[in-house]
Amino acid sequence: MAQTIAIIGALDEEVALIAAALADVAHDRAASLDVTRGTIATNAGEQVSVVATVGGMGLVNAAATTQRLIDAYQPDAVIFSGIAGNLNKALHINDVVLGGTLRYLDTDMRLVGQWAPGRADAPVEEFHSDPRLLAIAGEALDAAGITHITGVIASGNMFIDTPAKVAAVKEATGADAAEMEGAAVAHVAARNGVPALVIRALSDNADTDYEEFKGFDISEYADTAARLAVDIVRRL
Repeated sequence: MAQTIAIIGALDEEVALIAAALADVAHDRAASLDVTRGTIATNAGEQVSVVATVGGMGLVNAAATTQRLIDAYQPDAVIFSGIAGNLNKALHINDVVLGGTLRYLDTDMRLVGQWAPGRADAPVEEFHSDPRLLAIAGEALDAAGITHITGVIASGNMFIDTPAKVAAVKEATGADAAEMEGAAVAHVAARNGVPALVIRALSDNADTDYEEFKGFDISEYADTAARLAVDIVRRL
């Protein structure tokens, strides 16, 4: 039976390239989501079913989207592909951080972590991308010659755009990148027992005011993450 991979982005630009790589395309509309369905041929010649959608920005949108795709399409894995602010001075714009570890910025995991996949006597503190998917992503990044690390990604419902915010995030989480969705995707996937992978291409150094940032052309950085997601599927 063919594998099914669900791919989520927060913005239109992050999903457009993925959708363009699919064959046998069809579309679904439900739960405020426009889902593109299709197939991608792996390097071994097998067909993988792919469902891709724009989930919207923020933790709730990401969580709702992930659960909807899991319920509707029963994917074998969930990939989140998008951009993030860089918090690691050793990295540069358009480098990639793979979410080896995903942590919330604004959540007391002593409470929230008591629920699956944690429990009351052993709350979960953080979430992780699937080791096999991380290894495949690393191979794809090496082949593309893209600088990357498997690191810590911090997720919260805030835009990180000042030195004070950067310092606070790094102190609280030790993160290499900051964004608004990854931990929620990994959290919901873990609740459902579905492997997940969070990919973040670095679009800025978390030092740009949002009113200025929203006028940027982010397509180059979004495409870096999207091309990686497609190559990962081809390597399955």
